[in-house]
Order: sequence, then C-alpha cells, then structure tokens
Amino acid sequence: MSEREAQELVAKADKKATSSSWFFGGNKYEEAAELYTKAANIFKMAKRWKESGDTFCKAATMQLNMNERDEAASTYINASKSFKKCSPQDAISALEKAIVILTEKGRFQSAAKHQEDIASIYETELIDLDKAMNAYEVAADWYSAEASTALAHKCLLKVATFAAQLGMYDKAIEKFEEVASASLDNQLMKWSLKEYFLKAGLCHLATGDTVSAHNAVERYCEMDVTFGSTRECQFLQSILNAVDTSDVGLFTGCVVEFDQLTKLDNWKTKILLEIKNSIGEESSLI
Repeated sequence: MSEREAQELVAKADKKATSSSWFFGGNKYEEAAELYTKAANIFKMAKRWKESGDTFCKAATMQLNMNERDEAASTYINASKSFKKCSPQDAISALEKAIVILTEKGRFQSAAKHQEDIASIYETELIDLDKAMNAYEVAADWYSAEASTALAHKCLLKVATFAAQLGMYDKAIEKFEEVASASLDNQLMKWSLKEYFLKAGLCHLATGDTVSAHNAVERYCEMDVTFGSTRECQFLQSILNAVDTSDVGLFTGCVVEFDQLTKLDNWKTKILLEIKNSIGEESSLI
C-alpha cells in the first residue's frame, strides 16, 4: 500500500462525503468514514503523520454526522497519536475534541486519562508549565470524581510542583498538603509523607512568612508522629532557624549537609536558592 493509494482513497471519500445520497446509494458518511480511516492508517504506516492525523479527523467528522459519537471520540484519539509525532498543538486539539464527547457521555475516567495526555504534551513538548498545571488539575478533578485516588494524587503533585516553579507558592502548599492529608492512612503512600511535607515546608519558607512556616512544621509533626524524627523535618527546622537569624552561612551549611546524604533535585535547589537570596545572599548555594 502506497501514499498514492491513500491519496486516492481520500479523494474518493471526499467525493462521497459531498455527494447526494440518492446518487451513490447507501450511507455516504459511513462509506466515507471507512475510506478516510483506511487512508489514515496507510499514511500512518508511511510515517506521514500530519496527513494521517488530518485524515483521521475527517473520518471523525463523518462519524459525528452519523451521530456515532463514541466512534468519533476513538478516531480523534487515533488522530492525536499521529499528530504527536509532528504537531503537538494539533494533538491537543484532537484530544480536546475527544474529551468533549467523553465528558458528555459521562466517561470521566477516560476523559481524565486523555486530559493527562494533554498536560504531558504541554509539559514535555510545548514547555508551557502554566497550561500543563491547569490541565493536570482538571485531570485530577475527574480522577477524584471516579474515585481513582492514586491517579488523582499523581496529577495533584504535578500541579503542586509546577505551581511552585511559577511562584504560586500558596497553591503549591495547598496541593502538597492535600495529598499528604489523604495519604496519612494509606500504608503504601505513607512513606512519601516526609517528601510532601518537606516540599510544602520549603514553599512556606519561599513565601517569606516564617511564622506560617513554623506553624506548618509543627502541624506536620502532629499529623504524622514519625515526621519529627526524620532528616527532612530536622532540615526544615535548621533552615528555619537560619532564616530567623538571617544567618546565610548557617543556611548554606545546612543545605550542604543535607545534600551530602540526600541529593537535592533541581526543584528543591531552585527554591532553596530563592529562600537564600531572600536573606541577602546572591551567590551559589553550594
């Protein structure tokens, strides 16, 4: 099968789609949809990703004309898979069309999955953290509505992470604490509490409100009685003391010591640098 064959199928489908039904007989939209789908798959095998995506979208339009909305949603998803190879924005548009149909049908679990796909495209392909954050938040809401708690938490943690990167520390705190609170009685998730509390605590410090930060650490220790004995809690208390006393040297020493045993990732390093700069030091953390 060649690209020429695919082009011929598209031309044939175009003719059927715009014809008078009495002239060709049968269901012109159904026949056109089948021809478009066959052509789209041929384009896909030839790695003609844009043509494949565009032709899948034509097939979906035919299916919508027949009120075959479930089939149209699946076809838009197929289109998005082809578009992802060449045009992230077109992939998002196709997924959004599928999601409209899925939510109308009450299929929120599936809608959430594809909303998460949109978020991932914004995150990794288009590098738009604001839109990625918003998309993950919608996905989290839909997962929560379907009682898919683990998937909802995964998305909420993304929301929190990006919110902090965008300087929206209050939003980040809210989401980290929401996941932490929901994980207290979950034995599989409880080991992650110290990480959530650490990140939320750093966000509290980044706001410049040390009173709120102290209160938060105390509250975290009450929520999880084991947190007070962790290195994460001790680290938060140490850098809080350094900020309270405006001691940049002490702050840097605490960071270096913690980093030697628990390697700091880029996200934490960036926030720690912002906290350090707020107490009057503009040089490197380490």
